Amino acid sequence: MDDKQAVLAAAAALIAAFAANDRPRYFAAFAPEATFIFPNLNRVLTSRADYEEEWEKWIRDVDFTVIDCVSTQQHVAVYGDVGIFTHQTSTQTVTTDGEQTLHERETIIFHRVGGEWLGVHEHLSPLPG
Repeated sequence: MDDKQAVLAAAAALIAAFAANDRPRYFAAFAPEATFIFPNLNRVLTSRADYEEEWEKWIRDVDFTVIDCVSTQQHVAVYGDVGIFTHQTSTQTVTTDGEQTLHERETIIFHRVGGEWLGVHEHLSPLPG
């Protein structure tokens, strides 16, 4: 498998885990030092542990659950041991406020470590329009 296909496979596994609300598998797709930028937060999460803590807060506060996530318009660029994956998502979630569908675009930067591609940065933003 070439590097582009390997990054796509890593992204597909990450997205599948997220869509299944499988937090252990989802978070395992990120390096411990990964950073995260989300439109609903006014700060950068500076580690995977920070993101896991934030997700736990969402569960406690609003009973947050991911129902599904569909990824489209995928693109990958590989620069040595760095892979940049971009796509658009349609994510269904449920909270105490009910079901919601979010339409977003996302960049995930992967880094190859020992033959494994791990996410080291995620940036999510609302899809315009």
